[in-house]
Amino acid sequence: MRSGHGLRLLEGGEELFPALVRAMDRARQLVHLETYIFEFANSALQVAQALERAALRGVTVRLVVDGIGTPGLPTEWAQRLTRAGVQWRVYAPLGKFGLLIPSRWRRLHRKLCVVDGVLGFCGGINIIDDKDDVALGRLPEPRLDFSLQVSGPLVADMLETMEQLWWRLQAVRSARQREFRAAWLALREALPQLRPEDWPELPPRGGKEKAALAALVLRDNVHHRHDIERAYLKAIGEARREIVVANAYFIPGRRLRRALVLATQRGVRVRLLLQGKYEHFLQYHAARPVYHRLLAAGVEIHEYAPSALHAKVAVVDGRWATVGSTNLDPLSLLLAR
Repeated sequence: MRSGHGLRLLEGGEELFPALVRAMDRARQLVHLETYIFEFANSALQVAQALERAALRGVTVRLVVDGIGTPGLPTEWAQRLTRAGVQWRVYAPLGKFGLLIPSRWRRLHRKLCVVDGVLGFCGGINIIDDKDDVALGRLPEPRLDFSLQVSGPLVADMLETMEQLWWRLQAVRSARQREFRAAWLALREALPQLRPEDWPELPPRGGKEKAALAALVLRDNVHHRHDIERAYLKAIGEARREIVVANAYFIPGRRLRRALVLATQRGVRVRLLLQGKYEHFLQYHAARPVYHRLLAAGVEIHEYAPSALHAKVAVVDGRWATVGSTNLDPLSLLLAR
């Protein structure tokens, strides 16, 4: 944890997209966006238009989308963004053999944006209209989801991890085109650890915004496979009064289930807000046995009925909170960035 952060909670695309657009329209040097889903329709179009405007002004604009969440950009928008100068890449496109190749099971599930190295956005919200849903169709009410607008030292951490992925993608692209020297140069760019002092200092913040403690917790398939789960376990293990978790895909492993049960035994009130509208038949039936065991231990479970729940957030004792893009199910904790 480091201090000196300004944090603003954003609910849904209704709040996130205008904040992204304002930041992109003020960008002078760099806009870097990663997302699982980018749907070029309805309210999400304003983000695409802001990317285009920034690139036309001469700002370096980079966009990375996931190969399953966004298999490809619509032809019109692919051409528009390319003409404007937006550099865009698809992470792990499925290709000819799809998911038959195990390495393609690993997905880019995070939603990050950094503008000029001083303002960041992170959380669970994809670039898709709040009432549009890939699996459920048009929703009756906006889905429940959250992101954070961040200023402070954390933004350098966000940009570092995004830059490293970008240059790895560049290396793979160059290698496939047999541009081996370009691939080597791109790979070299991905290797060094960027330092916070390499990026512009944060301008003074006005108003009554408090300087918050914050950390960026990421997972990968090498050194940080369990970092997000460990962060949850630590916070739950230290809880004394109340734990509130809202998570879209909640099929926790043994350690997380045990931590929640032990918390109830210590007298902690544990409340879970989970999906009431299921996208997948198997998800519904896999979750039921877990629910029964937790309910028997005294955990309160509520299902969100008004619309889809896509949030991945938690609050412990009103003092610790997380806003992220990681679901608490084995697949996400094993394979998703």
